[in-house]
Amino acid sequence: MLMTIADVLSQEDLATAQELCTLVAWRDGAETAGKTAREVKRNQQADLTSRMGVKLRDLLLQALAKNPVFQAAAQPKQMSRLLVSRTEAGGGYGLHVDNAFMPVRDGQMRTDLSFTLFLSAPETYDGGELVIEHSGQTISAKPGAGDLILYPSTSLHQVQTVTAGTRLVCVGWIESQIPRADDREALFDLTNLKAELAKDHDPQSPIMLTLTKTHANLKRRFN
Repeated sequence: MLMTIADVLSQEDLATAQELCTLVAWRDGAETAGKTAREVKRNQQADLTSRMGVKLRDLLLQALAKNPVFQAAAQPKQMSRLLVSRTEAGGGYGLHVDNAFMPVRDGQMRTDLSFTLFLSAPETYDGGELVIEHSGQTISAKPGAGDLILYPSTSLHQVQTVTAGTRLVCVGWIESQIPRADDREALFDLTNLKAELAKDHDPQSPIMLTLTKTHANLKRRFN
């Protein structure tokens, strides 16, 4: 599943995140890249361990946790630590695929889905498109500030060279409760169907109870 989720950050949270990005320290982004990706990564990453960095991280995590579309589409079991990336003129990230496993707490997680949450408005920088090879297509994305692109971690992707301005994004990886993409999509469709039917049907109606039961029983198969 590849999708754009609009307004993951409210305008107030977006303004706060942008302000915090001016207060954190930055380091070479190649430090967190895999061996192959390190050769094509030209950006900086925020230090999210400082006081301002923790505030930024927590704000972004809270926005992701409370967004119903993100939660329904990704079905997160666990997430990697967030990265906040700054790419200025001349920077970018060449074609690569994300690592299959990433460290988390005392172990590791499988990367099923990747996401990029855009923190700078597209008109404030030139270049910097997120380009994803997906299902035989090349998809180029440069959405609005506060919007998120969710895509399979199995896809080759890159960030085009920024030619002017500054590109700010938050990126992260998800191990889903639902390992298979087609199963995630089916459950996502059921979630949307349930939301639509709820507009005209009582929660205790036979159709809503049956749909709720079916959705729950399908989820049980994947744990």
